Amino acid sequence: MIRLNLVLLLAVIASAFYLVHTQYESRRLYAALDKAQAQSRKLDAEHEQLQVQKRAQATPARVQQLATRQLQMRPVTPGVTQYVTVFEPSVPAEAPFR
Repeated sequence: MIRLNLVLLLAVIASAFYLVHTQYESRRLYAALDKAQAQSRKLDAEHEQLQVQKRAQATPARVQQLATRQLQMRPVTPGVTQYVTVFEPSVPAEAPFR
């Protein structure tokens, strides 16, 4: 009878340790999940902010301004348009491949 009681006592103690370990691991994983979700929200907000900045930088007026100032480009006019014609070299007729 005493052996059975000792075995049951050891089983209860082992079960208690396992329960405490499982609860600790669960809390640790929940904290890591919460931290990852907060990081995800932060990255989403930063992505939205960068998208807004990208749209602001790509407006046609800004592109026109940069092309004029930094690249010294000017609008196309018929007076300065140059037309290039492509001459195809004459290829002698050869016998078809067999």
